[in-house]
Amino acid sequence: MKYYIFFISFLFFISCKKSEEKILPEKTSLTESVYSSVTIQPDSLYQVYSAVGGILEKNLVEEGDEVGKGTSLIQIINNTPKLNTENTRLALELAKENYSGSATILQGIEDEIIAAKLKYANDSINYKRQQNLWSQKIGSKIEYDTKKLNYELSSNNLQILQSKYNRTKNELGTAVQQAQNNYQTSLINTKDFTVKSKINGKVYALFKNQGELVSTMEPLASVGSSKDFIIEMLVDEVDIVKIKLGQKALITLDSYNSTVFESVVNKIYPRKDERTQTFKIEAIFSKPPKVLYPGLSGEGNIIISQKEKVLTIPKDYLVDENKVQTDAGLIEVVTGLESLDKIEVLEGIDSETYIYKPSE
Repeated sequence: MKYYIFFISFLFFISCKKSEEKILPEKTSLTESVYSSVTIQPDSLYQVYSAVGGILEKNLVEEGDEVGKGTSLIQIINNTPKLNTENTRLALELAKENYSGSATILQGIEDEIIAAKLKYANDSINYKRQQNLWSQKIGSKIEYDTKKLNYELSSNNLQILQSKYNRTKNELGTAVQQAQNNYQTSLINTKDFTVKSKINGKVYALFKNQGELVSTMEPLASVGSSKDFIIEMLVDEVDIVKIKLGQKALITLDSYNSTVFESVVNKIYPRKDERTQTFKIEAIFSKPPKVLYPGLSGEGNIIISQKEKVLTIPKDYLVDENKVQTDAGLIEVVTGLESLDKIEVLEGIDSETYIYKPSE
């Protein structure tokens, strides 16, 4: 009875093994790649802003128009109050009048200097005369000291006025220049303003219509290259360290079904997007499609490394990431390169070792 039970158990084990999927590892080429989402954008794409606020008088171009560098795109009527310009004009006139007018501040100081020079000359003569008399013992000591003090005070006052004149002249000159600058700035702000293109390219979007308010903080249009496009790819932060410039990327676009386009990584942005936990990289087409539009989406695989004739197994045959089920039980393996569905086996089994797919 004991042997009968053992025999039945053995047959049950064999039947279970036969029902499980088993395969042999195979030697094949293997490519490791990093997945990314893809968005197509024109090269040199930028948002157009106005340097002044106002009202949009007219869009001078339409979406889809090709433009040259310096082409007028948008006409704006500035709504800055003209009172500010008038105030700056009056301030400029006042500054000029103070500096060089008929009744300037400098003229007043010059008059004071002339009077101070006359007093200085008079006090100097009186002091020298009294000094000569005192040297001959003529006159009193009080008279001599008084004349000397008046002379010294006149000399100091003249020096103070001359310094005041030079300082005031510099200050008034600076005030004129500042008033001139303010007036020129206000003139620019009150004139009608035309926004022009910075590049040769195409107008991809216009964000404002005629009559709408315009501020310096809102974009008015989007302009970019009409011929050259870049591939924006978002890569997960766990994979970004594998990406290097010059790596080949295989791109599929939703608009082109299953067609695969080759490209090359040419830029890696170092800043992580905290919201999506991804890094942005750019690639350029080796041979771009004939027709591209901004915003076309798709998928990409950036090739990290490739090997030929390596021993591989399906990734879903792994147990605990580093073991496989064989006729001899669980065997630990050393893995290497991996693709989306296959992984390289370096040690543990060979091409004649049957492995079993783990039950789910």
